[in-house]
Amino acid sequence: MYKLDTPLDRKEAAAIERRRNREQQRQGRIFNAKVRQIGIDVQGLETQVDEKKQHEQREREREEAFAQDAVRYDKIATLMETRQQADKRALNMYENEFRSLHQQPEARREWDLYDPDALKKDKPARVHDDDPRCTISSLQKFDGEDLNAKARRRLQEEQLREWSLQQQREKDAAKWGQKEADRLYDLKRRELDQRACELAQAEEACRRAINMATADYNNALAREAEERARLRRQQEQDDNATEVSNAIFSDMLTENPAVAQSAFGSHRVVPDRWKGMTPEQQEEVRRIQALQAEEQRRKREAEKREKDEWDRQRALQARTGVLIEREVERVNRDLQRKQAEENLRLAREQKAHKEFLEKELYTNPPTAAYFMQFNTSSR
Repeated sequence: MYKLDTPLDRKEAAAIERRRNREQQRQGRIFNAKVRQIGIDVQGLETQVDEKKQHEQREREREEAFAQDAVRYDKIATLMETRQQADKRALNMYENEFRSLHQQPEARREWDLYDPDALKKDKPARVHDDDPRCTISSLQKFDGEDLNAKARRRLQEEQLREWSLQQQREKDAAKWGQKEADRLYDLKRRELDQRACELAQAEEACRRAINMATADYNNALAREAEERARLRRQQEQDDNATEVSNAIFSDMLTENPAVAQSAFGSHRVVPDRWKGMTPEQQEEVRRIQALQAEEQRRKREAEKREKDEWDRQRALQARTGVLIEREVERVNRDLQRKQAEENLRLAREQKAHKEFLEKELYTNPPTAAYFMQFNTSSR
């Protein structure tokens, strides 16, 4: 019915064989304690050595290339430095030649300051008194050192004499002017004093007239004020008499009960006119107060009965609570007793189970066959 002798695929068989060979090789490596502990990978070491040699060869080639570049750069730098020095020498030569041709000392702007023959070429410091070169800062001409000193001195003496005479004349004229001014001042002062006296007399007369007019005016005002006061007192007396009469015959003093009636209803009164309640009203108030007192008494009795009922209920609830607490305590004691019995039963069972494990179940020691089943595969 089933074909059990079907040949395997060659590829699959080859793969199985390869896996089997790798497994055997792996077991040989793993189960060989010497190879596993102190063995080395020779092929890996050789590969590392080859890589190191190749790296060193590349480094040597790189260093040689750098050295060649350095030599080339040094040669280029030397050539450039030589060329730069030659250019500098040529530039210095051209500069010296230009200076010798176009920058002589005589052509400089400051040559006159340090010319060795300057004193020989220069003019005297002062030729005559009006020499335009002799300015104030030249310090070549001072007062009294001019060439016309004698004539100048005579002229100055004559001028000084004239000035003295002129000062004397001016002083005499000033004295005469001061005397004339003093005389005029005295005359003016006398005139002002005279006018002041006249003005004082006129002012005194005017003041007396003003005082008299003021006194007359004040007297008139006093009489007028006195008349107004008399009329005011008379009016006040009349007003007081009228007020007393009105008060005597008013509804307030006569205690008219009709005045206290309010316009908003017969049950309302005017507070500022009300003189008190009538006997009927007072009797009605007493009756209402008696009714209120009776109502208060009944209310207190009802409250007392309610309070007694609440006290009875609280006492009943307290007794019920005590009974409930006793019942709860009894139930708790029963539960604790049952729990203790259950714990004892569990302890006995655990002890029996432990004895079973130690005396019956764990009494079979392992044999060599048990250990031989380990380490039979590399997986």
